[in-house]
Amino acid sequence: MRLILSRKGFDSSAGGCPSPILPDGRLLNLPIPDGLSTIAYRDVRFDQQPLSKWVNNLTGRPRMAAQCAHLDPDIRSDALPSRHQNWRGVLGQHGSAQTHLKNESVTAGDLFLFFGLFRPIEMHKRRWRFVPGAPARHVIWGWLQIAEIVAVDECDDERHAWTEYHPHRRYASDTSNQFYLAETTLKLPALPSALPGYGTLDRLTPANTLSDPDSHRPSDWRLPLPFKPTSEEPALSYHRNLNRWRSDNHACYLNAAARGQEFVLGPGATERSNDWILTLFNENTVLHDQVD
Repeated sequence: MRLILSRKGFDSSAGGCPSPILPDGRLLNLPIPDGLSTIAYRDVRFDQQPLSKWVNNLTGRPRMAAQCAHLDPDIRSDALPSRHQNWRGVLGQHGSAQTHLKNESVTAGDLFLFFGLFRPIEMHKRRWRFVPGAPARHVIWGWLQIAEIVAVDECDDERHAWTEYHPHRRYASDTSNQFYLAETTLKLPALPSALPGYGTLDRLTPANTLSDPDSHRPSDWRLPLPFKPTSEEPALSYHRNLNRWRSDNHACYLNAAARGQEFVLGPGATERSNDWILTLFNENTVLHDQVD
C-alpha cells in the first residue's frame, strides 16, 4: 500500500479563498467551481444545510450559490439530498495529474488522503468571515482507499450507472479520464474499529495538520519522520529535490510544492508511517457511513 496526499478544494487560485474551519472546529471542504458540472453549490449539503451561504459570504460573490461545483472527491453520502442505491465514494482524475498517478503506478489498495487549505471563520454582522489574523493551514480532511480504477469512457451503462451525476461524466472523450472507486471497508492493520473505505475527518487535530505550527506559511509542512527521504526511497513524489527537506529527532520539514495535486509516498515509507496513519483516525471523530 502507498499513501497519496491529494490536494482538493478551495484555495487562492481555485475558488479564491481557503475552505473554512467552523467555530466549533469542524472542517468544511468547499469543492472548486466547475462550469461543466450540473451540481450547483446550493444543491450540496453540509450538516443538512446548503453550501450557499458559506460560499457567498467567504468569496464575496453573492451569485456564487447558483454556480456549479466540482463535487470531487465525493466521499460524503449526505452531500447530495438523494443518492443512487449503488453509490459509493469516488474520485475522478484526468490530464497531467492522472498521468502522474499512472507514472507512479498507483493501484488498488493504495490510500488517498485528501488535504486542502483551511482557515478559521466566525459570524460577524450576520455574515461569515475569516477570523482576522488567523493563518491558513494545509489540513487532511478525508480519505479514499482504492478498490478499482475505471476509465470513464469505458463505464458500463448498468454497473456504473450511479456515476452519471459525477462531473467527470461531463468531460469530452479522454483516455486519461479515470474513476477511482472506493473500497467498501478500509483495509489497514491494527484499526481499532471497522471503517468504510472512504469518509471525512471531523475536525482539526495535530495529526491531520500538515502545516508546521511554527510557520505562518501553509506550504511549510511538518511531517512524521518516516516521510524523510532515504537512499532506498528518494522522497514524496513532486518533492525529490532534497533541498526541500530537513529533519530533526522528532519530525521532518518540507517546503511543499505550490503546484501539483497528487503526491505519492513509497510503500516502505508508507509502512513505516502506519502509526501516524492510525493516529490520524484515532485522534479524530470520523464522519462516515456505517459499515454493514
